[in-house]
Amino acid sequence: MDIAASIGLAPAKIFTARRVKPAGPLHNYFCRSTTGATVQGKLCMRLGLFGGTFDPVHLGHLLLAERCREECRLDHVWFLPAGNPPHKASESISPGNQRAEMLEFAIAGHPQFSVNRMELAREGRSFTVDTLRELNTEDSTRELFFLIGADSLADLPLWRDPAGIAKLATIVAVNRGDRPLPDLGALRGKLGDAVLSRIQIVTMPGIDLSATDIRRRVREEKSIRFMTPRACEVYIEQHGIYRESIDPNPVPLRSQ
Repeated sequence: MDIAASIGLAPAKIFTARRVKPAGPLHNYFCRSTTGATVQGKLCMRLGLFGGTFDPVHLGHLLLAERCREECRLDHVWFLPAGNPPHKASESISPGNQRAEMLEFAIAGHPQFSVNRMELAREGRSFTVDTLRELNTEDSTRELFFLIGADSLADLPLWRDPAGIAKLATIVAVNRGDRPLPDLGALRGKLGDAVLSRIQIVTMPGIDLSATDIRRRVREEKSIRFMTPRACEVYIEQHGIYRESIDPNPVPLRSQ
């Protein structure tokens, strides 16, 4: 059964992995930004990057991306499903192609959202700074915005090369609901002013959703309606995902 046809969705745009230089009309489209600054005679695209395991994607992820797109005036947001995130056993994560396909169904119809599979194709551990460097090599005119949950800020000093991350992208930390922000003073002592000056805070409504809870509910044969897009719900049912018991520990919003 064709899931997209069954619920009336068109396929989302897909990016193939490790394309050093987008070719032809795709690259030309990306260079025409209506909100970006001019760089060497060209308009620079403001590109949001939202990484994570997305196992599965849920409505909280989508709201976070949309709120950042609006408040940061982003021309486009790329969802980057993680391949082999650091400090996370790969056997506890669903196959990358399934997670990416659910993302594609979830964002179908949004002209400024796309899925990029570059991290799924990368061998070994996948680190944020490596992804940012690769994207900067592809096109240094793009202005990059790296989207994370504000609760991940406390762990930023433990990530690989946080100064390199901040040099390559604005770090957009999304605070959900009334949750307190991490101690920015303590972060300044660990990261320095240069990194802290590259952090932008965005606030979104608090939504008590987690991929861990969705997986648990599927295993317990409970409803996940209105927790994940309907297309993803159908996909999970048709492919029998999460029926088997997997790691019950929460999956981080973002790999390091």
